[in-house]
Formats: sequence, structure tokens, C-alpha cells
Amino acid sequence: PSPSAKTVISRALEHRPIHLCVCLSLLTVGAMNVSFVKTPQSLEAIEKSNPNVELGGQFHPSDCIPSQKVAIIVPFRHRDEHLKHWLYYLHPILQRQRVEYGVYIVNQFGEGVFNRAKLMNIGYVEALKDAPYDCFIFSDVDLVPMDDRNLYRCYDNPRHFSVAVDKFNFSLPYKECFGGVSGLTKKQFEKINGFPNNYWGWGGEDDDIYNRIRKVGMNISRPDMTIGRYRMIRHNRDAHNENNPFRSWQITKTAFTMWRDGINTLEYKLIKAERWPLYTKVIVEVGKRSPALPRG
Repeated sequence: PSPSAKTVISRALEHRPIHLCVCLSLLTVGAMNVSFVKTPQSLEAIEKSNPNVELGGQFHPSDCIPSQKVAIIVPFRHRDEHLKHWLYYLHPILQRQRVEYGVYIVNQFGEGVFNRAKLMNIGYVEALKDAPYDCFIFSDVDLVPMDDRNLYRCYDNPRHFSVAVDKFNFSLPYKECFGGVSGLTKKQFEKINGFPNNYWGWGGEDDDIYNRIRKVGMNISRPDMTIGRYRMIRHNRDAHNENNPFRSWQITKTAFTMWRDGINTLEYKLIKAERWPLYTKVIVEVGKRSPALPRG
């Protein structure tokens, strides 16, 4: 005779994980050798070595109950080789950390001036269309952690993960630094009105984000310098990502602009969202720089 519904449920419960995923998994290995000397593996090879990663770059631990649901958001354009390196290292790291996560590569369409912070805002919005994420980690595609004890999760305060990058001799460039890899809960992100949309080109947006965090009374949390170590993929500055000539002026105006420029004013055109085996690719048009920047 076929088993009763009660029996089926009972058996399912027997195989359901009953404990929370611990903050520091026994699977983590600590310091790692990270190198970009060799040509990165193909996406197919990376996919084959990560069989538990589901379509769209999703992973759900089967042996424990995660306390957070994490969206990893990567602003992107024309960095396909870097992305292969990043995926090769990050997927195994995140799985060892027993993180429930999804990877979102937010690709700026066209050849206009790059807008990193706006792409991160877009990633936040698009990820929430997929799932009820409560933690958002924003990462440059050229930064890979060198220690898997640097846990990609959210904390009581906004988190700056990449505190010791090899490019800066494994030291923090300045105390207000919030660039590279950072993380905020949904509540923290909404509290600062997200990120600015009006930083076009290279530089300034990270300092604006730091100012926003401090303006609402939050502090920055960081891992120990021995754990928050990163290897950067060396490269030339991208075309159409020239220095932002307004950045020094803009940073001084955060208190005025943060409620007029952020997630509440975000406008963009979604061209396509595609689920690839290792990530979800979000292709968007971000518009152009405003003819006149807001003045206080």
C-alpha cells in the first residue's frame, strides 16, 4: 500500500536540516593562495566543479538552516576574463561558508560613462524581484578574498569587507574607505536611501556612501586586517570610466543630496534578465549624466 500523507511528511521532516548554519563553518580553510597568473577556467569548467550551484547562480545549503538570504551584486561591463576568475574563487568560498546566496552580474549596456553606484542600486531592486533577500553584498569584479573566514553575510552595522587589498600593501588606504566589497542589510540600505545615482565615471561614490552611513548614525564594521585580505586583478582603467571631475565637490554635498538622489529616484531601463548556470545577468540602460548637478 502507498504511504499515507502523514508518513510522507514524517519522512520529509526526518531529512530536513534541524540546526542553523554556524557563523564559521567547519568547511572553511582560512588563508588561501589566490593567483591570476594562469588563464581563467571556462564557464563550463567552473560550472562542472560547482554542481550544487543552481541556475541563476543560486545556492541553498542542504545540511543547515541559513540565518540570512544574501544577494551578491557585481557592477559590470567588458570584464569577462575577470568574471571567470571571480566565479572560480567565489562560488566555492561562499558554499564553504554555508551562505544561502544568489549572484547578480549587473551589466551596463552601451559605451556611455560607467556608473557603478547606480548599477548597485539596480542590482538591489532586481534581486528583490527574484527573492526576499535580507542581505546585500556589493563587490567589484576584480577583487577576490584571500581568506574564507571573511564571512559574506550582513552585520549589525554596514560591513566593509575589503580592508587589506594587495594593491594598497594590504592596508586600509584611509579610515573612511568603504570601497571594493561592502555589505548592508535591507534595513540599512533603505535607511541611507540606497546609493547615489549621479556619480558618473571613476571615484567618489564610495565616500558618498560612507557619508550617508555616518549621517544616519551608523558605524562601519570591518573584519580583522589579517582576515580581510584581497587580491586585485591588475588591469588598465576601462574606457568610458574616466575620473569623475565633480567627485570632490559632490562628496561635500551628501547631507543635501542623499534624500534627493538614491533608491527613491532610481530610473533605468531593464533590457534583459538572463539566468545563466553560475549567475543571473541583468542588462540595463542607465541613462546619461544630468546636464546640471544638484546644488545645495
